[in-house]
Amino acid sequence: MGAGTSKANTAILHTGFDMKPHTLESDLVSQGYRLLLDYARETNICVEQTGAILVAWTQDEVAELANIQKNAVENGYLNSRLLESDEIQKLEPDLGAGILGGLEIPDEFIIDPWSVSVAFATQAQRAGAEFKFNSEVLSIEQSPNVFSIQTSNGNIKSTYIINAAGLYSDVIDRYLGFMELEIHPRRGELIVFDKLARTLVNHIILPVPTKMGKGVLVSPTIFGNIMLGPTAVDVKDKEDRSTTNEGINYLLQKGEQLAPKLLTEEITTMYTGLRAASNQPDYFIKRREKAQYITVGGIRSTGLTASMAIAKYVLKLIQEVQPGLKEVAEHSPLKMPVLGEAFTRPYQDADTISKNPLYGEIICHCEHVSKGEILDALDSELPANTLSGLSRRTRACLGRCQGFYCYAKIEDILKQHSEQKTSVKSSQR
Repeated sequence: MGAGTSKANTAILHTGFDMKPHTLESDLVSQGYRLLLDYARETNICVEQTGAILVAWTQDEVAELANIQKNAVENGYLNSRLLESDEIQKLEPDLGAGILGGLEIPDEFIIDPWSVSVAFATQAQRAGAEFKFNSEVLSIEQSPNVFSIQTSNGNIKSTYIINAAGLYSDVIDRYLGFMELEIHPRRGELIVFDKLARTLVNHIILPVPTKMGKGVLVSPTIFGNIMLGPTAVDVKDKEDRSTTNEGINYLLQKGEQLAPKLLTEEITTMYTGLRAASNQPDYFIKRREKAQYITVGGIRSTGLTASMAIAKYVLKLIQEVQPGLKEVAEHSPLKMPVLGEAFTRPYQDADTISKNPLYGEIICHCEHVSKGEILDALDSELPANTLSGLSRRTRACLGRCQGFYCYAKIEDILKQHSEQKTSVKSSQR
């Protein structure tokens, strides 16, 4: 679940203050911010209100802060505050020298991004959705009132298609003859610093944006690390998630300006995400009147925040031509595992351990992940079935040793669990 673009993002719940006003993206980000914040709190998805500060290093950037604040007001965000350099120094004493001014956005949050996709999918399944994993779409043919979709894992019949294929949304469009959308993957490399660096930054630290995006930021993560990035390099290969010498050198150069002490800390890992940048100036969400088909494409780095608002917007587009389609009135309650470092996790909860000692049996010592949490992920309604999926569900193997000490144990747990499931199925037959 969420193993594509959704797994590699900056994990920020964004107010939308710096969106271009009166665009679909700005509207949906502003709506989605509140929707996702409420949803996260309902479902145990960890969020922290760190706030953000845009920092200006030149007089031109200082002048631009006033325009960004004006845009924020147009976008409905009224809580921003211009800062003098001495105020920033008090709030963030470990930032680099030479900051001339800033803009505070107190309502920005950091969020556990991986649990969001799993929560959405779990509730979708409870509402009747069926998932077909590892099923590449090979072709789509349309006859009156029905689509025939050929996949690498069998065929699917459908009366309506919503194309939310991310980096491949233009490919799916072309199967049905729609040519407007072109996806140009934009590679973003990020560096994750060790948890001992966490005290160096209190807020999300943002540069003044450019036409290529929000630029390189320094941000705390919900998992207790500090993150530096992303880069923004357009690539041709939609699977090119490589990290590069150029990328890491560029980020370290930016990091030296933003927070020089950060460069004295240990780097835990580096990863790459591909954003679905497109030839369109805005989100490309379009209903095709005759085709019973909706494209949801060009959803860039704001997609996490906007996700729930995008869903409501797509539902509205369908209801305009199919008024009988109703939203599920009320989903059954859902509680996700607590993965945030600032929250009480199972290994810290004596009551939880007394009920099930496996929550006190630590498997991944870097991230304090218990055997009970690993088994929960393997036995969940939409179970993790790969090591990378298990890592996103539990944090296992994501710490400073990157699985060096715990990988073998986790592999044994995965093997034993798979054998048990096979045995149970055989006995049922």
